[in-house]
Amino acid sequence: MVIKLSKQTTSLWAKKRSTDGRQYWLPLIVHLTDTQNVINWLFEHWLSPGQQRLLAGSLPEAETQRLVKFVGVIHDIGKGTAAFQMKTSYDHDAELDDELKARLSRNGFLALDDVCLASAKKSPHAIAGEAIIEDFGVPASIGAIIGGHHGKPAKESPEDQIATYTANYYQSDNVRERQEPWRDAQRELFNYGLTSASYQSVKEVPDISQPQAVILEGLLIMADWLASSEYLDREQKRPLFPLVPLDQSWRDINLKQRFRQAISAWDVDGEWAPQRVDLKQPYQERWKFIPRPVQTTMTQAIGEALDPGMVIIEAPMGLGKTEIALLAAEQLAYTTGRDGLFMGLPTQATTNAMFDRVTAWLKVLAGGQNENFQIKLMHSKSQFNPKYRELPHAANVYDEDQSGEVVVNDWFAGKKSILTKFTVGTIDHLLLMGLKQKHLFLRHLGFSGKVVIIDEVHAYDAYMNQYLEKAIAWLGAYHVPIIVLSATLPKAKRNTLLKSYLKGKYGRTYQRELTAPKGWEDTQAYPLLSILDGHQLKQVKSFPGQSDQQPTVLHVQRLNLSDEALVAQVVSKVVDGGIAGIIVNTVKRAQALAQLLPPDIKTMVLHSAFLAPDRAAQETALQKLIGKQGERPAKMIVIGTQVLEQSLDIDFDVMYTDVAPMDLILQRAGRLHRHHLARPEKLRTPQLFVMGIGENDDYGKGNEAVYGKYLLMKTDHFLKDTIHLPGDISPLVQAVYDPETDDQVPDITAARAKFDADLKRETRKAQVFQIGEPKLRAGKTIHGWLGRSLGNVDQDEQKASAAVRDIKETLEVILVQHTAAGNFLLDGRRLEDVSSQEIAQQIIRLPAVITPGPAQLEQAIQDLETLTARYFSGWQSDLWLKGALALPLDQAFSTTFEGWQLSYSPKLGLKYVKEDDQHG
Repeated sequence: MVIKLSKQTTSLWAKKRSTDGRQYWLPLIVHLTDTQNVINWLFEHWLSPGQQRLLAGSLPEAETQRLVKFVGVIHDIGKGTAAFQMKTSYDHDAELDDELKARLSRNGFLALDDVCLASAKKSPHAIAGEAIIEDFGVPASIGAIIGGHHGKPAKESPEDQIATYTANYYQSDNVRERQEPWRDAQRELFNYGLTSASYQSVKEVPDISQPQAVILEGLLIMADWLASSEYLDREQKRPLFPLVPLDQSWRDINLKQRFRQAISAWDVDGEWAPQRVDLKQPYQERWKFIPRPVQTTMTQAIGEALDPGMVIIEAPMGLGKTEIALLAAEQLAYTTGRDGLFMGLPTQATTNAMFDRVTAWLKVLAGGQNENFQIKLMHSKSQFNPKYRELPHAANVYDEDQSGEVVVNDWFAGKKSILTKFTVGTIDHLLLMGLKQKHLFLRHLGFSGKVVIIDEVHAYDAYMNQYLEKAIAWLGAYHVPIIVLSATLPKAKRNTLLKSYLKGKYGRTYQRELTAPKGWEDTQAYPLLSILDGHQLKQVKSFPGQSDQQPTVLHVQRLNLSDEALVAQVVSKVVDGGIAGIIVNTVKRAQALAQLLPPDIKTMVLHSAFLAPDRAAQETALQKLIGKQGERPAKMIVIGTQVLEQSLDIDFDVMYTDVAPMDLILQRAGRLHRHHLARPEKLRTPQLFVMGIGENDDYGKGNEAVYGKYLLMKTDHFLKDTIHLPGDISPLVQAVYDPETDDQVPDITAARAKFDADLKRETRKAQVFQIGEPKLRAGKTIHGWLGRSLGNVDQDEQKASAAVRDIKETLEVILVQHTAAGNFLLDGRRLEDVSSQEIAQQIIRLPAVITPGPAQLEQAIQDLETLTARYFSGWQSDLWLKGALALPLDQAFSTTFEGWQLSYSPKLGLKYVKEDDQHG
């Protein structure tokens, strides 16, 4: 198809810059065509079949592709305005600006030297583009996409833009002959967009629904970013869509060849083509073990679903839910047309542990398809994970013609990370689907093509649940299959998750067509598989067959001892050998107990207040010692916080735990006698000691601050002296979380009232910066979708994480030792002998108590910047250390900072005490 364009239109520029005395530009028509080619390719080859169907909605595939091409080619029509074309270059190269202005003048634009636009900033090119195409008759649901393609749509259609700021569009408010060249160029660009997308008339451009618009916006942003990438690599050896020398015109550029070369350089990953899972030996083929009856039955049932939506797997700790979920991901990807995975977990520790398992599974898939599959570890310390760092880079593997590998693709970084097909990350990345923030469309695009697995779903509090429910509603709108895993799920939460998905997929009237088993909302069956299959809810409760997982009887005893007495009892328990686990609710308590342990017993401490390398090393060491295939020491005591209760496949002979809500106590107990092992004679019976239960409903200020009194009172009441696993799991959890059982607990009224008030406050607070529910009818636009957002969370991962977890923003620092002898890492190596990357790994988060409010936070930052500039001024020019904050420690690995005495040891981590309190 040949479309004639005037010299006037082709003289418009889209990008310009000067480098090393050379001047470059990119004609607007070239960038528009590049973007159209890219978005069309992404639609055809990068989107999964499920995403293609989602984007189509009720449109035929050919109509959808026309719309995609139109949006791509028309997205920057707003650059064809006087306000944009008169902009100066970023590097203020007046010669370059004058030459491009002269070029416009030579091709029909008049009196450009006289242009003086008083309100040019009132018409940014994205909004100008929306105003232009809506003025030409494009529906507002499409116009809003053009207006929002830089990450945030307008609050409403810019109906008065052109009338109010006429000169921004046409150079003059009222001089017709100066306006005409701009009007002609914009009309020509618009007609070029219609024709190149195979539209005969603007009336053929359809209206679409809000979920469709969100995904199309995300695809447009991705395509625009890719078409705006001059090179794939920092060394500029792999060109993508580079600017051209100023003496070249658009006719000198072979646009088809330019596109083919760029996409060939960029597209270095294989595509997962999910296959129907052969149910003969799926577990043996992937993991070399014979499945348990629960695994076999659940896999069979999931494979029979025709329109699978949400799958909830409730089964005991250690049964193998992860393997069920990964196999289900293959099944659901095949059925629903997805080509990726997101596995979400509560913490960085659990994410790191799961990353290794997902990578191993993915390598099996890659080898079976003879392709290379990309993976992303998504949390703020991912660059310090040694196994992640060891993965080959996609471009290198492609150059060496290898296949069957799991690789990392560097282009998918920052906000583009979630676009990686396979991702393992902390749950924040899913919760952020519900937070108003710039470029949220990319996150929605990334998730819409994946199967989503949510592990340990019981671990999220009321505030986080608000974001989780919003994310699930939008995933429902995208028909994304979700797999939810839990050993201890309250029935109310199960029902809320199912209803959130149904509401997102079918709207608020979903109940009219829902068919479900009688009593589905109140069932306490366990194990339990719940499957949303279209409008039908199926529940599987029977799992015939002989399992190697035998029922276990836990002997439970309450303890209320001093720390010294507690340690003495633990030591006596392992006097003849064994592994004791002590799980407490605060870092300070873990450190205090660890200091009381005798030096002749092997000890490990695990919590969040360690340097990143120390914590990673401890997690790895712990798995090697007491993991499934661990080489168990004869005697050891492990003390940790909640990180020990989630997803870590470790085994204790005896366990002590601070009081916590019932589901968390049971989760912790899931690490007690988890594997079939020979144990010391005195520890062959599983013993669980619950600490911190005092008289008169006193559970200690620390425990009540973490979990609230209401759930602790109910847990205390229903906790039995013997617990039968797995049979008692669901009844105990439901008894604690069901408000109907409140009348069985004496004196619960005041605690319940506080619980309800806190829940209401958390719910209200969480909704302030949330996006709305998905609007499924055609014509509902994305105008105002991101409305009032929360500061710069899109630019700061910690701020974003804090926003969806309702935690205070804290500071991360690099701990180094500064003495008269020089600067050292805490392990004794001199800084000058260590790479910048390794120095950057020495990070730790300061306790929130040091910076309790914005003023203290700002003061701490200023003081740390001063320290860093004084001792490490070279960091600002270092790729790894730029922007990092150093906290120097003295010879004794301690310092005074903001009125607090801080000290660090590799055994205990970071300790802190108020200066006034350090001497007692």
